[in-house]
Amino acid sequence: MSKKSRSKLWFLVHSWLTLPIWFFVLIVCVTGTLAVVSQEIVWLATPEARSTQPFDDAPLLTYEQALTAIHKAEPNLAVQSISRPDESHFALVARVVYPDGRSPSLYINPYTGAIQGESPSFDFQAFTRALHGWWLVPFTNGFSWGWYLVSFLGLPLLGSLITGLVVYKKFWKGFFKPNLRFNHGARIFWGDFHRLCGIWSIWFIAVISITGLWFLIQAFMFDNQISISTAGNPPVVARQDVPIMPDGKPAPQISLDQAVKIAAERIPGLEASFVSLPSNAYGHIEVGGPGWYPLLFQTAEINPYNGAIEGSRMIADRSGLELVTESMRPLHTGDFGGLWVKLIWFFFGLILSMMILSGLLIWTKRTALATANAFKRSEKSQRAPAKTQTATAHSQQPEEANV
Repeated sequence: MSKKSRSKLWFLVHSWLTLPIWFFVLIVCVTGTLAVVSQEIVWLATPEARSTQPFDDAPLLTYEQALTAIHKAEPNLAVQSISRPDESHFALVARVVYPDGRSPSLYINPYTGAIQGESPSFDFQAFTRALHGWWLVPFTNGFSWGWYLVSFLGLPLLGSLITGLVVYKKFWKGFFKPNLRFNHGARIFWGDFHRLCGIWSIWFIAVISITGLWFLIQAFMFDNQISISTAGNPPVVARQDVPIMPDGKPAPQISLDQAVKIAAERIPGLEASFVSLPSNAYGHIEVGGPGWYPLLFQTAEINPYNGAIEGSRMIADRSGLELVTESMRPLHTGDFGGLWVKLIWFFFGLILSMMILSGLLIWTKRTALATANAFKRSEKSQRAPAKTQTATAHSQQPEEANV
């Protein structure tokens, strides 16, 4: 085999070996696309997760009213937190603890306070996010190797974006003159489709690949005890500051509505998305929600006895590096700005998945054809010496006969 033929053979072997990598990338992209709207899929499949308005113009319950309704229905459970989803058609979600130790999440009607059902501990939303994020590999001691494997895929994805822009000369013309030829065969169509999807998804591919690489860096930093956080220790009510009633029990705490009002006064424009209750007599009420910067939550830790704000985490409290790194997750998942942002991420997730699929189809057709040609060349090269030997034998037969 000539040196050139050996080079082509090794290139074909290399091409076939890249198939598992990009097939894995395709699966991760498809599961990520589903994960973006997994909460909405759960809403469609689970009636208990829906918000049912008993009558027109029925007012939403406040957090304190919802807490009272939960305790009225289940006096023995302890409520850990109550969260209000962005869209009004979702039920409230309350994390609770029963006396037997179970800690499920309950769907609460935001208008009546009725307990509509329990959320499974591992529902479709949790499944798709776990499958996409770490390939269902369990976390044992730090981040799982599945997390590292999935987040590493941001590197070839970013590399394919850069090389694609270099190879596709004057790619910006595709914005003004999109070209998609239907009558020139499958290979031409998929090539046009691949380039067109890539052009319109440049921003999305850049966001997904860069944020994916950040998850890789984040896991490495966590597993090696490297921190860039400027957040201090959570506040704790000192033992001597806990007011005690004559019967020896802690004094009554302020209501959740009072805590939300105090937090709103401290954080202008805050719409409380969740309220966490103290887990013991020394804990604080935590109120949090998005502020002026939609990618990050702001929180306030409120003393449950006197209403003083003894801890907070505002946008201004974060360093410039933290603003960037803490924005990575919502940018990756599209989990900010409500349903319309999710639909945009879902749409471009589909485009990215189709682009990878079309690239695989183009690659498969091209590599399969090159492999078939390589086999044909190999067969021809094996036949050539045999024909030469046969011709030589025939040319020697008359001489042997004359002898």
